[in-house]
Amino acid sequence: MPAFRKAYKKLYYKQKIEVDCAIRTIVANPEIGVAKKGDLLGTYVYKFKMSKQEVLLAYEWTKNERVLLSLGTHENFYRNLKRFH
Repeated sequence: MPAFRKAYKKLYYKQKIEVDCAIRTIVANPEIGVAKKGDLLGTYVYKFKMSKQEVLLAYEWTKNERVLLSLGTHENFYRNLKRFH
């Protein structure tokens, strides 16, 4: 999705490696994230540390695919996610 792609593009190389590791974790076990309710029903959010800061990765998944929606810190994360969802 455009929001994820835009955020990923701005990261440094070492940060991209950490995000890639989080993506591999999601691909291996998509239920690892927290399922959201209400407006974001069907969306999962996985929290992980990147450069000593907590980062959230929003995604949706089906049996055959994983769709990465957004990446960022907690500040305004859910507000922006609702805008794109």
